[in-house]
Amino acid sequence: MLEIGERPWGKYYVLADEPNYKLKRIEVNPGQKLSYQYHHKRQEQWTIIEGDATIILDDKEIKLSYGESIFIPLGAKHRIMNLSEKPVVFIEVQTGTYFGEDDIVRLDDEYDRG
Repeated sequence: MLEIGERPWGKYYVLADEPNYKLKRIEVNPGQKLSYQYHHKRQEQWTIIEGDATIILDDKEIKLSYGESIFIPLGAKHRIMNLSEKPVVFIEVQTGTYFGEDDIVRLDDEYDRG
């Protein structure tokens, strides 16, 4: 594991961090959600590997279950929510020109992070 990040909503594991992509395994605890956000320098592909997720993509709600994927285009507003009583786990593939945590523009955050 290259990095493990603890967050108020769960945790993430960085599985690969290469010049042209970053790969994460992300766990969202029951009843939690990530911030509604967008990125200037990366796009993302999410694949659900455990649980039932609710995604907001540019204000549209989309439900995803095991084995289903969604593409998050560069600049698109997005969030993933776990509205269930079981964990949601997904694989995130980031592609673009920069993958730092400081390329997160938060529009709404349950945990008051800027």
